[in-house]
Amino acid sequence: MKIGWIGTGVMGFSMAGHIRDGGHDLFLYNRTREKAEDLVKEGGRWCVSPAEVARNAEIVFTIVGHPRDVEEVYFGEEGIVSAGGMCHTVVDMTTSKPQLALKIAEKTSEHGIASLDAPVSGGDSGAKAATLAIMVGGDKNVFKKVLPLLKLMGKEIAYMGGPGAGQHTKVCNQILVAGTMIGVCESLLYASRLGLDEQSVIDVIGKGSASSWLINNLGPKIVRDDYNPGFFVEHFIKDMGIALEEAAASDLSLPGLSLVRQLYIAVKGQGHGRMGTQALMLALRRLNGM
Repeated sequence: MKIGWIGTGVMGFSMAGHIRDGGHDLFLYNRTREKAEDLVKEGGRWCVSPAEVARNAEIVFTIVGHPRDVEEVYFGEEGIVSAGGMCHTVVDMTTSKPQLALKIAEKTSEHGIASLDAPVSGGDSGAKAATLAIMVGGDKNVFKKVLPLLKLMGKEIAYMGGPGAGQHTKVCNQILVAGTMIGVCESLLYASRLGLDEQSVIDVIGKGSASSWLINNLGPKIVRDDYNPGFFVEHFIKDMGIALEEAAASDLSLPGLSLVRQLYIAVKGQGHGRMGTQALMLALRRLNGM
């Protein structure tokens, strides 16, 4: 098939590569061409705008940074909706606002284009290994048609309901990640202060009832002071903000999430916004004079 891909960042680059490796023609756009250059060298076709991608591709995937970027990609002067062409389905894999997913579904349908919201979880490692969890909202028949392509990128793929349901499920994911992440960091902070070998602590508690993907995968990075991003701090702040907005709209109080978001804002304020989410440890160490 002729597949369009918009967004070749930390995760999108690998995900697009899996689509190409599945034997599909790939039409590419990214704000910074250099980040897509290796995919172009390997046979991808560079496009100068999202509209050009949509004019050449049957199905267009998008995974960009913020809701404002999603708005521009879909509704800007050179956006997908303005393009015409052969695009009949769009799949937004950005973690974005549920209400924006509803808007995309409404506006694209006016142009005869079907849409899915399909945010992912698993970070750069999951993107590279094609083991992402993908949570999908939209028309179920459209989901079934796109499913073979999603299987090239993910291992756990779930249809969650109508437009916006994928984004709401990702909100649940990010709330859980936030709470778990502070637990990981505070656990290792305690181990460090008490003179325990932090990796040995991870080896034991990571196999018991406290086991989680975060302690077993990001915990060792913290021990090594490796804060390279699998997912950017600044993007996680955005995600938690969306979660708190949605919670407020439902008269739901999430005090734990509010606290963790403030700590991450402190991490960004310390100049670490482009580090990985495990950089939360840096703010907690500073709070404790460590």
